[in-house]
Order: sequence, then structure tokens, then C-alpha cells
Amino acid sequence: MSATTEPCPADWRPATSTRPHRDPRWVWAIGLPLLVIALAFAATQGAYALTTGDLGRLWLLWQQPAGSPHEPSLAGAQVFWHIRAPRLAMAVLAGAALGLGGALVQGLFRNPLADPGLIGVSAGGALGAATCIVVLPLTGWVLPEFSQRGIGAWATMMAAFAGALLVTALAWRLARRQGRIPVAQLLLVGVAINALAGAGLGLLTYLANDTQLRALTFWLMGSLAPSQWPAVMAVCPWVVAAVLLCPALTRPLDALALGEAQAHLMGVRIGRVQRASVALTALAVGSVTAVIGMVGFIGLVAPHIVRQLFGPRHRVVLPGSALFGASLVVLADTAARTLFAPAELPLGVLTGLMGAPAFLWILQRRPAASTT
Repeated sequence: MSATTEPCPADWRPATSTRPHRDPRWVWAIGLPLLVIALAFAATQGAYALTTGDLGRLWLLWQQPAGSPHEPSLAGAQVFWHIRAPRLAMAVLAGAALGLGGALVQGLFRNPLADPGLIGVSAGGALGAATCIVVLPLTGWVLPEFSQRGIGAWATMMAAFAGALLVTALAWRLARRQGRIPVAQLLLVGVAINALAGAGLGLLTYLANDTQLRALTFWLMGSLAPSQWPAVMAVCPWVVAAVLLCPALTRPLDALALGEAQAHLMGVRIGRVQRASVALTALAVGSVTAVIGMVGFIGLVAPHIVRQLFGPRHRVVLPGSALFGASLVVLADTAARTLFAPAELPLGVLTGLMGAPAFLWILQRRPAASTT
């Protein structure tokens, strides 16, 4: 293969192995039960203790009014349906979005070190949402809290989506050199863009009042604490849309793993694949960032786990990253709210503590990644 095809490492090319674990059905057979187990475990953990037996009875009580004679069972139902369940639903959506976004970015850039957070997508989404929170009230707009129904929720989400899309497009544009995306260039661009977004957030912090300052602190650290059913319903369509549309990119991304020249010879419309991948990444990651703030490294770790277990084909990597990303966020959030109870550790801090060593480990295992 000539140098113009920009080949990926061997384990990134579409595999022809017929080993059982390479069968796409295995990612569902393992990933889905793992997610169910993670959800069942997380549902029982917290200040209000629940057992697995309680979970089977709670669905009968979720519509019971306060003060019902079914107490104390009703107390568990109120805690579960109004506090814990929406938080678990948001954790699944956030993990799926971050894992899927990471897989799309890595497939597009053909390198396992790429991540929506590393190239500034999360920071761009947070900057867009923070701009909506701080700047619009200065112009006379008063936006309600995200947990309430109204234009404030959608304006904040659209601002985060626009910020994520613009930052992703900017990173792609600046990192491209003679038709290639060198990983070293990509990471350097990501550092610069994150620094620029950080400067913007710093300026907004200076302009913010006390209430807005607390909201901006939430964006910087990330948390699932404000998750409520209206927020879940607002995020769900965007994440589901990204999940349903990404299978159309599996074959083009497999071809792109062989290099842009080879993918072009195979009939892949590279520009369309690039735009679609960027848009879906911004759609998924930007929407959840609008609610939970900046949560990093899930998009880096989840696709890497899937590739190690099931191989590099994107028909496996994309759904597998969504499933494993959801499980990782569910478990990480459970740890964040129980390790130091009654205090709660910010989710973004915890994922950073776990993800940064994983990133360094992947970097050490792939010394040639920066030169391909």
C-alpha cells in the first residue's frame, strides 16, 4: 500500500477474523446484560437504601399520591421515580452519547487517541451553554432553569449544540495538513481550543452574578445531580437520533480506516462522511453537555475497550461504545454519589481521575500512533 493511502495500524483495519468474539452479536450479548446489571446495582445504592426485591415492586407505586397508606413503600417509590430513575436515565443517555461520539471521532481521525473532549467538543458545548446563561440575560432575556419546561431548556441546548459543532469543525480545519490529520497536530489543536474555551469561560465567570457563577461551576465539573424528567425528555430525542443514524456510517468508516485515497477508490464520499460524523458527534455530545456539563474521557475509554474485546469493525464499535459508555457513566455516577456520602463528588472529576491514566496507558502502548 502506498504512502498516500494513510494506513492505520493493523488492528484498526477491518478485520476478517471469524473468531466468535468478532461476531457483532456478541457486543449485544455482553454489553446489554452488563448495562442492565449496572443499572440494577446503581438503583439500589444511595442515601435511601433499596433492595433488588424493592425494584420489582416500585412500578406499582409510582403513581400513588403523597400521604398514601402504602407508606413506607411509597417513600421508596417517590425516591426512585422522582430522583433516582431520571438520574439513571440521564446517565445512560450521557454515556451512550459520549461513547458513540468518541467512536465516531476516532473512526474519522483514524486514531484511538482522539476524543470529543480532547479536541474541544465538550468545552465548546459548555462555552455555548454558558454564553446562553450569562450573555442572554444581559440583553434582557430571562431564561428559566433547565429543569423547568420552557424556552430556556431548548435555548441552552441549542447553544451547546452550536458551540460543540463549531469547535469540532474548527479543530478539524486547523488540524488538517495536506489531506491528513496527524494525531500530534490534532492533540495540539485540541489543547489550543480547550485553552480558548477556558478563556471564554473565565470571561463569563467574571461577568456572571452569584447564581450564574454557581451554574458555570457546574459546567466545569460536570454532574448528573440536576437530572429530572423534563431534562431527560429534552435530551433523549437527540441522542436517540444520533444512535439510529450512525449505522449508516459503519461501512464508510471501515473503508476510511484504510486511508482516504483507498476509501475514495471504494466509492466512499469522504466529505459527506466527515460532515455526518462531525454533526452526529456534536449532536450527541452537545446535547448531553447542555445538561450535565463537561464529563471527559468516556469517549476515549469506551471505544478502546470495545476494540480490544470485539475487534475494530465499526458495526461492532459504534453500538458497543454506546453500551459500554452507558455502563461506565452509570457506575461512575454511582461511585460519585456514594463514596463520600452525604457529599457528592463531581462526575467530571471522577471520570478525569480514571480516564487520564487510561489515556496515558493507551499512548504508551501505541508509540507509533503519532506518526501514522
